[in-house]
Amino acid sequence: MSYNTFGRHFRITTFGESHGPALGVVIDGIPPNLAVDPGNIRKWMDRRRPGGSTVSSSRRERDGIQVLSGMLDGRTTGAPICLLLFNEDARPQDYDHLKRVFRPGHADFTWQGKYGLRDWRGGGRSSGRETAARVAAGAVAGQLLAGQGVGILGHVVEIAGIRARNFDPRVIGTNPLCCADASAVGRMEEAIETARAAGDSVGGVVELRASGVPLGWGDPVFGKLDAMLAGALMGIGAVKAVEIGDGFRAARARGSQNNDAILPGGFASNHCGGILGGISNGETIVVRLAVKPTPSIAREQQTVDLAGLPVTVSVRGRHDPCIAPRLVPVAEAMCALVLADAWLGQLMVAVPSEGFSTGGMSRVDPCEFPSGNGSHRRSGPFLRQAHPRNHLK
Repeated sequence: MSYNTFGRHFRITTFGESHGPALGVVIDGIPPNLAVDPGNIRKWMDRRRPGGSTVSSSRRERDGIQVLSGMLDGRTTGAPICLLLFNEDARPQDYDHLKRVFRPGHADFTWQGKYGLRDWRGGGRSSGRETAARVAAGAVAGQLLAGQGVGILGHVVEIAGIRARNFDPRVIGTNPLCCADASAVGRMEEAIETARAAGDSVGGVVELRASGVPLGWGDPVFGKLDAMLAGALMGIGAVKAVEIGDGFRAARARGSQNNDAILPGGFASNHCGGILGGISNGETIVVRLAVKPTPSIAREQQTVDLAGLPVTVSVRGRHDPCIAPRLVPVAEAMCALVLADAWLGQLMVAVPSEGFSTGGMSRVDPCEFPSGNGSHRRSGPFLRQAHPRNHLK
């Protein structure tokens, strides 16, 4: 297994299994002397942890984070940061009857085919439990981005075909579905409970909005910002599709409809979702993720065992009837990891000091860092560059 590490500059390596003793993440590449609040990490973990509502898994995990290295007096030292969390409510015995059976919709069959064995205790590394380590790392990345004036907001826009029609960010934290449309929450919850009662599950759609991302992040041609975001978000186990901006709607539009007109004061629209040519254009980055129904369902399904013989299986236990709400902080975390990586990458770019002006539009100067107000935007031509590392605060 060679792909447990993610990122080029802001790098993370996760470890641990769903029903093993612990999970964790090592974060490397963070510059020294940046403020990181462990209490903020706690808030991110609380939003992801199971057992928080009637529409999530009943597994009870506190997900308390232990900082083992890389931090001193609330600031980064420049050394790798290791974050550890223990599994306190693991029940591997619940999966004894599945040792020789492939669960439909899970990675059991493909992992067995690739490695010649699999972790039958809830999927091991392929379990959604692994994302707890990603959220811990994303919380650190999110704090670094906040210092650059970047904010990431995720919310559920659809469950079981029921779409949110309104967007009120104040509503997101007031309901267990992380939905920004209060009028849609009741119908979504009813659809989830109906599926659960039938021994089934439902899927949904999650939207991310990253605001404050300046002009210039992303590295063509193989490190395009949209490509990095799509890869990171598709790396979440339950995600089956990603669209940026208008996404698939752009395929049904004309060029005159899809193009975002450029005006002296900025873009007239945002069909591109804040990214052009793989580089952020200063507008809000908008990404949507299609989340499949939870594959672990009580309803009997046809499958085969290790010998290839047909059997039926019912996966009972502690499982989310809809993964989409708990996936929101995971998606935010992966987005934060990509943007933090892009920010550090931009610090290495030598930008011409003259010959280009955006007028009043947003732009990025990799040698400028905020002095505490989170400001990172300015207008007019670029200033002469200094070595960016000398300006870290």
